[in-house]
Amino acid sequence: MTDSSMVAQAVPDRDQELSFLAESAQQALDDARRLGANSCEVSASIHFGLDVNVRKGEVETLEHSRDRGLAISVYLGNSKGHATSGDLRPETIRKCVEKAIDIARFTQADKCNGLAPVERLATHFPDLDLWHPQALDAELTTQRALACEAAGMENDKITISDGASASSSFGMSVYANSNGFMGRRDGTRYGQSCVLIAGEGDAMQRDYWYDSKRAFSDLESAEATGYEAARRTVNRLGARNIPTCAVPVLFAPEVARGLLGHFLGAISGGALYRKASFLQDAIDQQLFPDWMTLSERPFILRGPSSTAFDAEGVATRERDIIKDGVLTGYVLDSYSARRLGFETTGNAGGVNNLIVQPGKFSAPELIRQMGTGLLVTEAMGQGVSIVTGDYSRGASGFWVENGEIKFPVDEVTIAGNLKDMFMAIEALGTDVDDRSSIQSGSILMGKMTVAGS
Repeated sequence: MTDSSMVAQAVPDRDQELSFLAESAQQALDDARRLGANSCEVSASIHFGLDVNVRKGEVETLEHSRDRGLAISVYLGNSKGHATSGDLRPETIRKCVEKAIDIARFTQADKCNGLAPVERLATHFPDLDLWHPQALDAELTTQRALACEAAGMENDKITISDGASASSSFGMSVYANSNGFMGRRDGTRYGQSCVLIAGEGDAMQRDYWYDSKRAFSDLESAEATGYEAARRTVNRLGARNIPTCAVPVLFAPEVARGLLGHFLGAISGGALYRKASFLQDAIDQQLFPDWMTLSERPFILRGPSSTAFDAEGVATRERDIIKDGVLTGYVLDSYSARRLGFETTGNAGGVNNLIVQPGKFSAPELIRQMGTGLLVTEAMGQGVSIVTGDYSRGASGFWVENGEIKFPVDEVTIAGNLKDMFMAIEALGTDVDDRSSIQSGSILMGKMTVAGS
């Protein structure tokens, strides 16, 4: 690691960078019109980042990044051409647009192609408190990663570190289209993680912990992340298998998030118009218990995926995707909406902060309520079919009897069908994990098949 690698990079001039991106986007639009495009849209972005990875008290990697990019889609009638460039010099942008035009000339027309409806474009751009920059200081970031690892290694039951990391990033982007829309976005993100191993030989166990926030001041301490990684790892020591059974299952928040991600995949436009979803034609159907609500909240201050407009410039809006257990609408961009005969829901690029209505019970209370069953803290494998809803994944966690954790469990499989599983939800936890765009507490589910020894 050279001395130059430890020099802090100054905070970029946000206004200057956004103005440059806006000028680049406008040039791309102008070039596309000049070359005969009926309509066009462009996104331009820049990213600054610093990532440090350490292991066994030594720096393994230190990476500064500074990336720029531009992507343009042009439409010749209903034919679409798309091209990208990592170089934003004027002459390179012109070549990129020319490539997109050439592609459109040889692309089959699709009546569903085109820009988002003008009346749906955003006109209000609130400050969502997403920009909290500080200098990308390699030395301080390295110290933070080392402190995280050192805290984890203080536990005398930890055998070895599998590494710790700390990172900072700034991102700015501009989206513009030939209907006169130009929107600017920016945001910062900071994170840290620690991965540890305990035990020896066949008894080795591995676990981790992390934190991620928009503002550095909101991060938990590096030591707290290391201590939690150690606690989780040590708690897995002595893991064993269990006989195959049908018991209630309690999904920890980080696993519950993945479960709800499968739900979002099934109500997303791409799966629906391809008829590859088990929730085809499910609007107005009851999919969850009648006390359950899942809401999209795109305007949360410092939210992981807060935004005033989507990747097509469409205004985002607050809505209950599940209201009293009933599906009220899909997750659509303009293209998929046209294919399905609906209106865009402002979700080009995904859902913007899916919030599960917090439950009434703490995690210990849910464990007591479950009685005897399996607490799942990690799910592995890809055994989920969005087409049929069949769910089968490897899992590890803890066996619970009479409302008390008895011993750690690994090498089991949990199985069911997502549609049945959603309706079998019995309670939600207050322990909401707010680190990602899907925010949920623990989810207690009725009996599932747990395949063990």
